Amino acid sequence: MRTYLLRRGFETAASILIVAFLLFALVDLMPGDPIDLMLQADPRLTSADVARLKALHGLDRPLLERFGAWLLGALRGEFGFSRLYGLPVADILLSRLGATLLLVGTSFLFALALAMALGTIAALRPHGLVDRLVNLLALFAVSVPSFWLALLAILLFAVELGWLPAGGEPPAGTGPAGWARHLVLPVAVTTLLGLGPLLRFVRSGLLEALREPCIRTARAKGAGTARVVLRHALPQAVPALVTVVALQTGGLLSGALVVETVFAWPGMGRLIYEAVMGNDYNLALVAVLAGTAATLLANLAADLVHARLDPRVQLG
Repeated sequence: MRTYLLRRGFETAASILIVAFLLFALVDLMPGDPIDLMLQADPRLTSADVARLKALHGLDRPLLERFGAWLLGALRGEFGFSRLYGLPVADILLSRLGATLLLVGTSFLFALALAMALGTIAALRPHGLVDRLVNLLALFAVSVPSFWLALLAILLFAVELGWLPAGGEPPAGTGPAGWARHLVLPVAVTTLLGLGPLLRFVRSGLLEALREPCIRTARAKGAGTARVVLRHALPQAVPALVTVVALQTGGLLSGALVVETVFAWPGMGRLIYEAVMGNDYNLALVAVLAGTAATLLANLAADLVHARLDPRVQLG
């Protein structure tokens, strides 16, 4: 186990390093830099001022040298300052990370609960009416564009019916009820977007598990449906579902980018959008890299949990 963790930790660190370099290089290829933006905002700056500022910030050095300096600073916890907010990048990320975890975490729990319930009902009565409706719901959840679904929810529940706020965060001092009202629409949309893959894997995993000889033996011994599903079928289907859940992490974060932007939710997704549109290179680089690291760590955790749940899986 220790050797496996060391190897996977090295692979994860190497992947993050490669992604960081690629993102740094892509940001470098973008037209303009912070000094050029300052020149556009203040035409009184001369070419000598621009050259002096670029030398001061190291923008006149080669790409590899600048990346090495940025990497050393990142290892010390220094990610630079945000051009848009005038604050350290780490402080901004920490303030926005909680909002994204609240949105994505709540949506994931709802999606998982619905997938387990609906997938179990569909697997117990395959090819029936409920099974067809569940498959139709899963197909719709996988196919529907996130921005279209978010705009439709705003148009229906906020504009036409006026039941819920269209977006944004609640005012300062608002209690849990106010936060819940502002979370209903983005959580509902994110839940539906993440429901499709989970629903299909729960259904297919239970269908396969219910065909195992041990299930027939349990039924022959007089075990009821609830006992067969909870004690025998689900333990066989859950390990594969763990892998799917880990793969869904990146999809939930990318989906949150669109949902947070449409609903003006103050999370990581909206922050990335604002940083890219505002040419805030430091903030965009670190925010995207944080999402990449979260996805890689989720995959590592899924492998460990899968091996823990399924004794047939050996790490190594």
